[in-house]
Amino acid sequence: MNRIELLLHGWDHAYEEEDWYPPLLDALKGVTAAQADWQPEGSVVNTIWGNVHHLIFYKERMLKRLTGEEKEYPSGVTNDDTFAVAAKGDAAWQETQARLERVHRGVRNRLASLSDEDFDRGMPTQALDQWVNSLIQHDAYHTGEIILLRKLQGSWPARRSFE
Repeated sequence: MNRIELLLHGWDHAYEEEDWYPPLLDALKGVTAAQADWQPEGSVVNTIWGNVHHLIFYKERMLKRLTGEEKEYPSGVTNDDTFAVAAKGDAAWQETQARLERVHRGVRNRLASLSDEDFDRGMPTQALDQWVNSLIQHDAYHTGEIILLRKLQGSWPARRSFE
């Protein structure tokens, strides 16, 4: 397996293919808008919806860098800002999930079209392959948070079949 295949393998498994942990799509399967917006009482944690917005933000940064639409991180945006959910309701939740799908597929398509040498270029402070690997780990981390939130709210299945 070459470097591109290895990165695409990780990219696919973080999002939609079962491996050592459930992929993001499985973690979001069946989640309603109300569940996505839920927080444990008295807790200061990000919601499922906020986590998805956060993941979208960083995937969009990568896609815009890959397409040349963006050269620098947007000014005035903090990491906390990336968890903000502006619109609520079923339609907004469906659009958030569709946006996640679009940006994830957009990045994957771009990555699959690159040469091995392209992965050595800086994006801007680290090589592209390192950034892709970091985003894969980032997805895994927040997928775990989403699953924990689902377990706390009782919406995660007691038993899963992943074969």
